[in-house]
Amino acid sequence: MSGSGDKLKGMGNELKGNVKKDLGKDTNDPDLVAEGEADAAKGKGQQVVGTVKNAVHDIANTVKR
Repeated sequence: MSGSGDKLKGMGNELKGNVKKDLGKDTNDPDLVAEGEADAAKGKGQQVVGTVKNAVHDIANTVKR
């Protein structure tokens, strides 16, 4: 997957996690809050991977010149 694809997928997972977390808080469901926090953390990690992939790609293109 490309860096941009990873970042996009990560944003989706972070959003999903935040929705779950908020829903869990509203319904007093600690398991759903924990699941939401895990999804949000996963999403943030995916975004970091995407950023790194894009940076490596940019560096590789600069070196080729």
